[in-house]
Amino acid sequence: MVEFSKELSVEETPIPGLVVVRLPVHGDNRGWFKENWQRQKMMKVGLPDFGPVQNNVSFNDAKGTTRGIHAEPWDKYVSVATGRIFGAWVDLREGDSFGQVFTTELGPSVAIFVPRGVGNSYQTLEEDTAYTYLVNDHWSADAAAKYTFLNLADETAGIDWPIALDVAELSDKDKAHPRLADVVPLPPKRTLIVGASGQLGLALAASLPDATALTRTNFDVTNAADYEAIAWEDFDTVINASAYTNVDGAETAEGRRAAWAVNVHGVSLLASAASQHDLQLVHVSSDYVFDGELSVHDEDEGVSPLGVYGQTKAAADAIVQTVPRHYILRTSWVIGEGANFARTMANLAAKGVNPSVVDDQIGRLTFTEDLAAGIVHLLTVKAAYGTYNLSNTGEPSTWADIARRVFEITGHDPARVSGVSTAEYFKGKAAAPRPRNSTLDLTKITATGFEPRSGEAALIAYLGA
Repeated sequence: MVEFSKELSVEETPIPGLVVVRLPVHGDNRGWFKENWQRQKMMKVGLPDFGPVQNNVSFNDAKGTTRGIHAEPWDKYVSVATGRIFGAWVDLREGDSFGQVFTTELGPSVAIFVPRGVGNSYQTLEEDTAYTYLVNDHWSADAAAKYTFLNLADETAGIDWPIALDVAELSDKDKAHPRLADVVPLPPKRTLIVGASGQLGLALAASLPDATALTRTNFDVTNAADYEAIAWEDFDTVINASAYTNVDGAETAEGRRAAWAVNVHGVSLLASAASQHDLQLVHVSSDYVFDGELSVHDEDEGVSPLGVYGQTKAAADAIVQTVPRHYILRTSWVIGEGANFARTMANLAAKGVNPSVVDDQIGRLTFTEDLAAGIVHLLTVKAAYGTYNLSNTGEPSTWADIARRVFEITGHDPARVSGVSTAEYFKGKAAAPRPRNSTLDLTKITATGFEPRSGEAALIAYLGA
């Protein structure tokens, strides 16, 4: 029997993410009408924007037809067009809720959202029942091979079927499914890190040990063919740690082509894959998208790059912003494993070299450990998508100030470092223009609950003092 004139509402169940939907049905002497799926209204009451791409209908002639229990590698939204079903769902995902059971009856005025990995099954309670469902990935033989199954008669689940299974209509395949003790849980979708051999990539791989980390040798962001080899449906998030970062080299003919290839063309391919497969795309940008005329840069400032490197990063930002689920992390003066300013200054101090260091560029260091931690934080707390600034905290300094501090921390006389203007330092050299002020406003990211370390504490820890 169809219930009329209800308000649209959702109800949580004991299985995380499994949600019962109460649908308004409008009827008169001609029959009834309902909005079975209405994205805007359903998002408003709490359903996820799961992006359905396929609609399937299963018509069942007989009362007692029973199908399942199938846990599929995609989300699905289940409803009934005609008739009634008894539905049973069992969580077959890795985690604490594995084996949790929920049952309810579905008719035309009740639907249910079934998250990826939750076993789905039903038994028809009327003849001529039409069972319909939306899914957010296309069926394929490869995808079907990733299903997880549970036997309808599993004693642990203990489902109280209205019509006994020994008289119900079941397929031989469904009768042969394993008991819960033998079920291999469906693993969660993973995070993919590209550019994993760079300074940031190494820090991300350490912070996300369960992620799949691809280096340039096994995944070239600029090569469209490499994208075909990735099982994108296994991932929820892709983090782009791949970039051309030779600021001065980008001003040469060869470097300009390389910078645009990696920083723009490669990002466009990643963005396309993320949009097509509904992935979260995390992209790392730079203070070089600004001209440095403002003393502090916030996320709302328009881009105004001075050189080729900055232009490629600004172009990439614009591309990433077209991805529905994206985070852009703008950062500055990055320090991580490998060759970097802090390590260079420490080596010069140890060798007795007295360097001249630029003293008219101002900003803050960003240690890759903190940058990776900030990225993990945004993903964990499910912060609003968009652009965030991230660096270490503390009073902005010049490069010369930082060099002196490195000398001091490593037990050398900071007076050995002399300051020099940018113009004087690069006199007679081919060099890219640099922003004078690189200080980033951190208000937005700290509002999400993330507090970066002070640059001073991070520098001391990095130098092992």
